[in-house]
Amino acid sequence: MKHHRLTAGLRLAGLAGLLACTLGSALAQEAVIRKNLAERLPALSKIDEVSKTPMNGLYELRVNDSDIFYTDAEGNFLIQGNLIDTRAKRNLTEERVEKLSAIEFDSLPLKDAFTQVRGNGKRKLAVFEDPNCGYCKRFERDLQKVEDVTIHTFLIPILSADSVEKSKNIWCAKDRNKAWLDWMVRDQPAAKASCDTTALDRNLAFSKKYKITGTPTVFFANGTRVPGAISAQEIEKQLASATGK
Repeated sequence: MKHHRLTAGLRLAGLAGLLACTLGSALAQEAVIRKNLAERLPALSKIDEVSKTPMNGLYELRVNDSDIFYTDAEGNFLIQGNLIDTRAKRNLTEERVEKLSAIEFDSLPLKDAFTQVRGNGKRKLAVFEDPNCGYCKRFERDLQKVEDVTIHTFLIPILSADSVEKSKNIWCAKDRNKAWLDWMVRDQPAAKASCDTTALDRNLAFSKKYKITGTPTVFFANGTRVPGAISAQEIEKQLASATGK
């Protein structure tokens, strides 16, 4: 019995030593990468995270919360692009960025959006849009076919200076929903208006932080993010998936 206990103890000690050695080696490797890149590329002096990838000898660098780069074990080479798993047919970079920039629906800053409630409003979605976005207009026209939904609209004027002007006029309108739909669905521009429009600045900052770079970008209650204009049928499908019905 004592022999078995001693053997087991030695095995555990050996395993602990191996783990400590592996961890120490990984930390040392990370230190080399950070040091070399900081010296050679000052813009990479603040790396959030260094981690191994499934590709032998390739390391992932996470910068500015969700920007992804790749490098070798000594930081001699820097790669910007997508890492594709050809066997599984998966874009590993895209999946990683989506995970890093995921947004909990309940954490959206709804005070900076205007809200439409249709029918019982039980189903929910949020959409980031530019008033000069043609795809957004198509999306809004398809969205008219969807009932029993609450829609939170965030204005992000990213396409032109005119987008800023139109967004301000819509945000400052007495009835934001009407002004929005008049323009997006019926091509009737909102009257010139003025008010506190710092919400638009916050929306732009939020979009930058969470990599919302195109319009429309739609979020559903389960956190699913869908970039681009989708049909009423696809909206219904996503709403059903988000509610589990």
